[in-house]
Formats: sequence, structure tokens, C-alpha cells
Amino acid sequence: MRVIPAQPVDVSTLLAFREEAAAWLSRLGTDQWQRPYPADKLLETIQAGTVFMVLDGDATAATITLTPEVEEGLWTEQELAEPSLFINKLSVARTYAGQNLGGRLLDWAGDRAYRAGAKWLRLDAWTTNEDLQAYYLRQGFERVRTVLEGAAISGGPRVSGWLAQRQTRPAEHLFTDETPEPARIGST
Repeated sequence: MRVIPAQPVDVSTLLAFREEAAAWLSRLGTDQWQRPYPADKLLETIQAGTVFMVLDGDATAATITLTPEVEEGLWTEQELAEPSLFINKLSVARTYAGQNLGGRLLDWAGDRAYRAGAKWLRLDAWTTNEDLQAYYLRQGFERVRTVLEGAAISGGPRVSGWLAQRQTRPAEHLFTDETPEPARIGST
């Protein structure tokens, strides 16, 4: 399996991928990802070079967004002063479930963040999805806090305010990494 940067031509594939994940989450009883994701917003993140795909041959097996950008209202100024990369939209195709593909992709993201000079790999997860929170804890993340709806540090109400982080480190993720070398945090 190989990790590649997503391209603009992948928008429809990734939107369908997200719809599959949303349907699965709904069957599990969570309302996470039930609102349609705007294609233009996805295209913008792809063009920014922050969306990555795991391919198994021609099949998309997983996807993740890894970015230095953070949503307002979640992290304190002190936390934001620490070099960090943020993951979101981690999703694994149901046909690849149970193979630790998500864990390997988190290791890949931590390795990439380490090479970019980040100290932390951080995320925010759905506040009501306790299974997802437990998954991230099993993957070595530590809970920082939960920002409840309407109680954001700055900005508006949140439904995805369970915050966690783990230190970055080199990792053996076993993917063929076909992505460009990451830009160093703080460089232009």
C-alpha cells in the first residue's frame, strides 16, 4: 500500500468515501458526519496539499487530512505556541476494517509531523462518539480536555471538541510513502 497526496480529480472519490463512512457511523448510532461535506471545501484542502490517500492498487483504502491549520476555539494560545500538526477526517474503507490501517496511518502522520519539526500530533473528535475517543486512546493519544458546545475558547459552538494529542516520533508504518517531504513548521 502506498500513501499519495490527493489531487483535484479525487474530489468525487473522497466525497463518496466520506458518505460510506457517514453511513457506517449512522449504523453505529452516532450523528457524526451526517451533514454533507462541501465539495469546494474539500477541493480547497486538497489544493493546499493537506489531504492524503492510502491506495491498495487502484482502490482507495483510507484517507487523512494532516494540516498545520487549526479550527478556532479549541486550543489555548500556549498550546498553539507548541509546534503541532493536526489530523482530521481519518477514514478507512469498510472493506479494510480490522486490519489496523487507521493505526498505521496515524503512525505515518506522526512520522510526517516529526519530520516537519512538530512536537505534537493533535486532533479533535466528536464529543459524543466515545468509541472513537477510546480508539484514539488505544492509539497512544492522551485526552487534553473536552470543549463543550458553546464553551469554545474563542469562536462558535462545537460538536467536535474532544481534544487529544500524542508526541510525534519516527515510525515504521509499512506504507510506501509517495508524498513530498513535508515543509518544516514555521518555514515559508
